[in-house]
Amino acid sequence: MSFFDSLFGEYGGDLAIDLGTANTLVSVRGQGIVLNEPSVVAIDKDAERVLAVGSDAKRMVGRTPGSITAVRPLKDGVIADFDVTEVMLRYFIEKARGSRHYPWSPRPRVVVCVPSGVTSVEKRAVFEATISAGARQAYLIEEPMAAAIGADLPIEDPTGSMVVDIGGGTTEVAVISMGGIVVSQSIRTAGDEFDQTILEHVRDAYNLSIGERTAEDIKIKVGSAAPLREELDVEVNGRDVINGLPKSVRIESEEIRRALDRPLDEVTKAVKDALDVTPPDLASDLMYYGILLTGGGGLLRGLDSRLRDETGVPVNVSPTALENVVNGCARVLDANALSGGFIQTAGK
Repeated sequence: MSFFDSLFGEYGGDLAIDLGTANTLVSVRGQGIVLNEPSVVAIDKDAERVLAVGSDAKRMVGRTPGSITAVRPLKDGVIADFDVTEVMLRYFIEKARGSRHYPWSPRPRVVVCVPSGVTSVEKRAVFEATISAGARQAYLIEEPMAAAIGADLPIEDPTGSMVVDIGGGTTEVAVISMGGIVVSQSIRTAGDEFDQTILEHVRDAYNLSIGERTAEDIKIKVGSAAPLREELDVEVNGRDVINGLPKSVRIESEEIRRALDRPLDEVTKAVKDALDVTPPDLASDLMYYGILLTGGGGLLRGLDSRLRDETGVPVNVSPTALENVVNGCARVLDANALSGGFIQTAGK
């Protein structure tokens, strides 16, 4: 650590950021998670200005006039709109730091997670957006590694640990041993794809048009990956696509499960593909330690039992699934391990 970092690091309010397609979590060094908001920005196209970011912008999704658009600047885990991402990051960084930093204190060092399958160009975009948003230094860590650290897996031991991190835009599958990722699979099928599949099913089966927020609500309330002891149902309101009038239907968990079969099969295939190329000794470790499910998508009912049946490997759902990635980034900061092998800069 440089003299500058040792002198001002505490006051610089170093940050760990889980920059997700659906939600962004920010942890301040020494304080823990201080922010968890949707990765959404509301923009007035006519005035060319930002109206709201985060939770305030999320409330506008599907409810704005034509001149106002609520956009998600990240798609499939990577930056789709650089300028809007920079605005969003700047807002989250300033809000996380709040009034706790001094006017003369330096800008913070920031650790940001990225999907394991991104290109060097996509990594550079995240790095530059973070610097432009106000970071003094920016570091990148791959999501499955951050999730494993946050979940207290023995990543530095000579044993195999497998993480399946299902976020909003990507599903990350990784086998980790001796502080490195031995095998990884990254697919752009995750929570957002689940929502889109539900939206399309409701439209096709009931001639009912619903929004993304309603589709997500259905997934949370009745979505499942395996049969339930007691099947659930939910009342869904939307617009009839035939006559344009408001309409209400009741939907059961069994039909939502059938609708989710296709994206869930893709997730299962990614896990099987990773297991297929895992070295035999590490694969044998997985039979003992099992697979850890993390991320918001990992909380889908019955997903652990579905993967267990499909792979024959024990599967556990992390009790801190939503926070593992940002907590892993924060632990790297707390340990001042920014020169560790799992940390990257954009130039690498």
